[in-house]
Amino acid sequence: MDKKIKIARVVTVPFFLDNQLRQQLKYLVDEGIDVTAVASLEGDWSRLQAVEGLKCIPIDIARAPSPIKDFISLVNLYKFFKENRFDIVHSATPKAGLLCAIAAKLAGVPSRVHTFTGQVWANKSGPARWVYRLIDILITKLNTQCYADSKGQKQYLISEGVGQESSIKVIGAGSLAGVDLDRFDNGHWQQESMFRDLNIKKTDFIVTFIGRLSRDKGINELVSAFDALQKKYKHLHLLLIGPCEEKTTEINLRQWINIERLHYLGTKKNPEQYLNVSSLLCLPSYREGFGTVVIEAAAMKVPTLGSNIYGLTDAIQHEVTGILVEPQNTVKLQEALEKLVINEEYCKDLGEKAFERCRKEFDTTLVSQLLHQEYRLLMNKSKS
Repeated sequence: MDKKIKIARVVTVPFFLDNQLRQQLKYLVDEGIDVTAVASLEGDWSRLQAVEGLKCIPIDIARAPSPIKDFISLVNLYKFFKENRFDIVHSATPKAGLLCAIAAKLAGVPSRVHTFTGQVWANKSGPARWVYRLIDILITKLNTQCYADSKGQKQYLISEGVGQESSIKVIGAGSLAGVDLDRFDNGHWQQESMFRDLNIKKTDFIVTFIGRLSRDKGINELVSAFDALQKKYKHLHLLLIGPCEEKTTEINLRQWINIERLHYLGTKKNPEQYLNVSSLLCLPSYREGFGTVVIEAAAMKVPTLGSNIYGLTDAIQHEVTGILVEPQNTVKLQEALEKLVINEEYCKDLGEKAFERCRKEFDTTLVSQLLHQEYRLLMNKSKS
């Protein structure tokens, strides 16, 4: 009988575990793997704690750089890994990635794994770019295997000297954990009540943005493009869903909420409710590792208008499952958005094709099966 694999999945905050990895963790537990989820105490652990058989351990990992706090986190992670003798420690998010790589190496964990989900340094310059890139290089060198959540991201990391072809792999067609097709299912939600709550007609064209309201998500270009078009198309609406974490964006938001048919909804635990009434997802980001929200929208037959950048080029097939435009270009974004507003049947066809691709390539069960196979390979390598 095969030895039961003992794994720790480590990220910075529990929201990431809950929102991105909960279904995958449940799958692995159901497959007989001993799984421990590790993140900071802050945040809601309730849905993770409800997963039968999943162990939940809070270890504080500060999101912002803090030498003293980071050293304490490093010591706590080292002690935890040493005491529990994990076969595999698997991290995600940059801060958790670096601390786990060091702590797991010192603790003698045989298989140390990290998944890259985007590079904070991709659009930076000067010392900040050098430091953050160096962190990713260290993560790659200290771990036994790294993954990128898209093929485009893998090639970018290799081209930037972060890793080599053999040190960075992509699982399946990409994504961190796929998409839960049971959760993101149009049949679970009533459209009528949502239309009523938002004061929107069923015949209106609804563009939705889901993510951090920040400059590098392209929020300024999106609002500018929408503002120009909403004066011409009175059935056009924009839903902004997500936290506002930048001071400049917060100031801009006070003006944006005065734009007709722009709805700022804040952070929502169930974005699928809003995707259920959406005509189009818009994600004009400057950088993305993969763009999980793209396949979540696809699961609900909603196509995406996104930036032609690595990560999104893996999630969106241009003019097949969505439209790609030049990043940081309001004019091109506005032109593409207008094309879809005018031709709603074309937009719906993109959504149907996005759904078919999502079902075939990004079902969370499929992605989790492939990850399970990777864990088995790592176990076999550590024995040899």
